[in-house]
Amino acid sequence: MEIILKKDTPSLGRMGSVVRIADGYARNYLIPQGVGIEATPKNLKLLQREIKIWEKRAQLQKEESQKLAMEIEKLSLSFAKKAGEEDRLFGSVTSIDIEESLKKNGFQIDRKKIHLEEPIKALGVFTVPVKLHAEVTANLKVLVVKE
Repeated sequence: MEIILKKDTPSLGRMGSVVRIADGYARNYLIPQGVGIEATPKNLKLLQREIKIWEKRAQLQKEESQKLAMEIEKLSLSFAKKAGEEDRLFGSVTSIDIEESLKKNGFQIDRKKIHLEEPIKALGVFTVPVKLHAEVTANLKVLVVKE
């Protein structure tokens, strides 16, 4: 049986693609769960219309993300932390701290989008990637100074 996927499914494919699967799997699981619909000529026509709408939405989201990325890259966040010998911090600067500082500057960005490999534990200037969209990443400057 062929079905049209309504959601991205890791084992089957991306949303909007037509896949061939076992009849029982489609009827008993995918269709009742809302993951897919049967690939009839009527549904294929609907799919083509919906794909156009999805593409427009995706393009708008990408453009908004690019504008936001340009604004974020102009921004420089500064954190004053207590430091000991060899400029090692007592504590660290985490993605939560960066998220809170961004909120104070008027940016509503989820901390999961802030890709900080490990917390910052030293003084200096750091570049932190912020993934706003699948294709758009902004580089945020973070300055950690001695308190």
